[in-house]
Amino acid sequence: MELITLGFDQWFEDKRSEALRPDCTVARVTAVHRDSYLVRNKKSEVLAELAGNFVYSAESSIDLPSVGDWALVQFHNDDTFAIIHGLLPRKSFLRRKTPGKKIDYQMIAVNIDSALIVQACDFDFNLRRLERYLVMVNEGHIEPILLLTKSDLVSPEKLDQRISEVRQANIKCKVLPLSNVTGFGVDHVRRLLEPYKTYCLVGSSGVGKTTLLNHIVGRDLFETNTVRASDGKGKHTTAQRQLIVLDQGAMLIDTPGMRELGNIGVSSGLEESFADIWSLSKTCRFANCTHTQEVGCALLNAIENGTLQADRYQSFLKLMKESEYNELSYVEKRRKDRKFGQFVKSEMKHHKKGNQ
Repeated sequence: MELITLGFDQWFEDKRSEALRPDCTVARVTAVHRDSYLVRNKKSEVLAELAGNFVYSAESSIDLPSVGDWALVQFHNDDTFAIIHGLLPRKSFLRRKTPGKKIDYQMIAVNIDSALIVQACDFDFNLRRLERYLVMVNEGHIEPILLLTKSDLVSPEKLDQRISEVRQANIKCKVLPLSNVTGFGVDHVRRLLEPYKTYCLVGSSGVGKTTLLNHIVGRDLFETNTVRASDGKGKHTTAQRQLIVLDQGAMLIDTPGMRELGNIGVSSGLEESFADIWSLSKTCRFANCTHTQEVGCALLNAIENGTLQADRYQSFLKLMKESEYNELSYVEKRRKDRKFGQFVKSEMKHHKKGNQ
């Protein structure tokens, strides 16, 4: 298997030349465990660990390997084990705010060509959640594709209504309805996946991501669980992110269901996901308009004359404020972390001199 079949194109080849590490080869990270990784090259997939100086130089968790990364590695023990010394730059990324109160990034996967955003047509369908996924995907420079699962549970009229709601929200990505039960639309998804490209499945628990993956693979390779009939929600089946190479040559990353989709500093994602609102906001009377009460606010005027949906405006405003608040908190956190790191290094240096 050549590296190009794992997605290693000319862009990464150029970055490898710039890395100036002739002592290392490249391999793709296919799984991340607590203290170890799986990496795959043209020969095989092997266990890998981080070099000490790599861990020491990493400023945060997002600097560490994620599924989809291209790692600079050295192989040992007859190529049955690898040490990761660094990473090539990332072409794209999928990340979110860490769940809970902690203000930090959590990397989900990287170097993805298209994200398959999965929502069910019944209980799970939620435009506001879909907008959050789109912001996250667009911020990472990834093409979004919407998969509407469980089409067998709704009437054709209801399915058309769901698709119409997506279009009315000015969401212009490709939309594919399907059913894991009847098989409707699954072949369409399978034909969508191109060789040498990387795709990522994202969505809530119980929407059918892992079942769809099993259909695409052609066998029950991954464990699935049933969902509650009362609300359509299910337990997390996928416990970790992993990259698999499909028979047709495409690569697919399955991810655990996400209950929280917090954003940090996603201005470009907002600009692309809410392109109409973003463009309209540039025509406000005041450049620093908060779009809440100012006279001459183009967004408020659009709501009043009916050309902008109030709930979509509220979603945009909420995501923008959340992103700005988290970004300020993150910058302050990084500033404190750097000061603490400098203090520790200074103390270690002083301690070392004292022992000489």
